[in-house]
Amino acid sequence: MFQYMDRVEEILKVVKKEEVESMNQVIDLLTAANFNKQSIYIFGASHAGILMEEMYYRAGGMMTINPIFGKEVMLDRSPITFTSQMERLEGYGVALSKTVDFKKDDVLILHSVSGRNPIIIDMALEARKKGVKIVALTNVSYSKSVSSRHSSGKCLHEVADIVIDNHGDVGDATCKIQGIEQKVGPTSTVIGAMILNSIIVETCQKLVDQGMTYPPIFYSANLDGGDELNQELYGQYKESIHYQF
Repeated sequence: MFQYMDRVEEILKVVKKEEVESMNQVIDLLTAANFNKQSIYIFGASHAGILMEEMYYRAGGMMTINPIFGKEVMLDRSPITFTSQMERLEGYGVALSKTVDFKKDDVLILHSVSGRNPIIIDMALEARKKGVKIVALTNVSYSKSVSSRHSSGKCLHEVADIVIDNHGDVGDATCKIQGIEQKVGPTSTVIGAMILNSIIVETCQKLVDQGMTYPPIFYSANLDGGDELNQELYGQYKESIHYQF
């Protein structure tokens, strides 16, 4: 009964034990970026992009997280199989990265479960050329079980400054169903959201501990005064916010 919940709990325990050092490194990176008014970006293609949306314009989230939307790899694209073709098209990630004004010591969080497709490798390599710090949220075991589709021969975890492993199953789906071979129940979204939100919470606490009176946290627009508070914070952090507010 409820094997998916049990499995998610198991994976979270592993993440909490094995990824604390990497997560703390990212917390330090985001803390410094907010103090220095550097930009923080996030990108993921197709379902990996769900975490990009989770981090963006969210009550209780961090205002200074900038999503990079690639229309051709969003889930509203039809036919949906076109997103897979574009993930695998080397050069699209290069073109997409050129739409972003990356600067030295900015931070780019890249989410890809397999870490093998050209779009995510292109983004990492192009951003690194400009001195951007790359954070990879991926599944290292999955990546090591497949070959890279990028001409460099590398996967995401091999081109990042900090790697956070989501410790899911190869193929992402995790629950066995009696009578069939294929597993069901992907874990990358729920585990990834837990990882990233944990990082945001600890980053905000660190910002306050280090003297920041008003960290860039979104207030709910459905609370009285929320819109006004968000506008005030936007004014303080607009140097590192690159979406229309």
